[in-house]
Amino acid sequence: MRRARSARGFSLLEMLVALAILGLSLGALYQATSGATRNVRSAEKYAYGVELARSLVAEHARVPAGGLSVQGETAGGFLWRVQARPAQAGSGSLPPGTVQDIDVVVRWSDGRKAREVVLNSVAAGVPRE
Repeated sequence: MRRARSARGFSLLEMLVALAILGLSLGALYQATSGATRNVRSAEKYAYGVELARSLVAEHARVPAGGLSVQGETAGGFLWRVQARPAQAGSGSLPPGTVQDIDVVVRWSDGRKAREVVLNSVAAGVPRE
């Protein structure tokens, strides 16, 4: 009887406690990983929205002197709108419509949340031919 008790090893209770701790640790690790993945996906969408807005500003660097309003949607579900209007005339010697205020808005949904990027700039107004 003494010989059996002096044998070293884990009891069933110790094994159950070790498995419970392992399960809790793996659960916490899984949650941290899924949260990081979700943050990366959200950051990628935001970066795409910003780059789309920047490319739309560059594409519409020259707009009609009377203004412009166009909109569209990308294959990825990003809605965009470009609006240009003549800038408020200052003391200037420029003809009306030469300088345009341009607003670019890009919208998308990120899960349940609606996200938006807005860029404001100026563009050259060109007379219609």
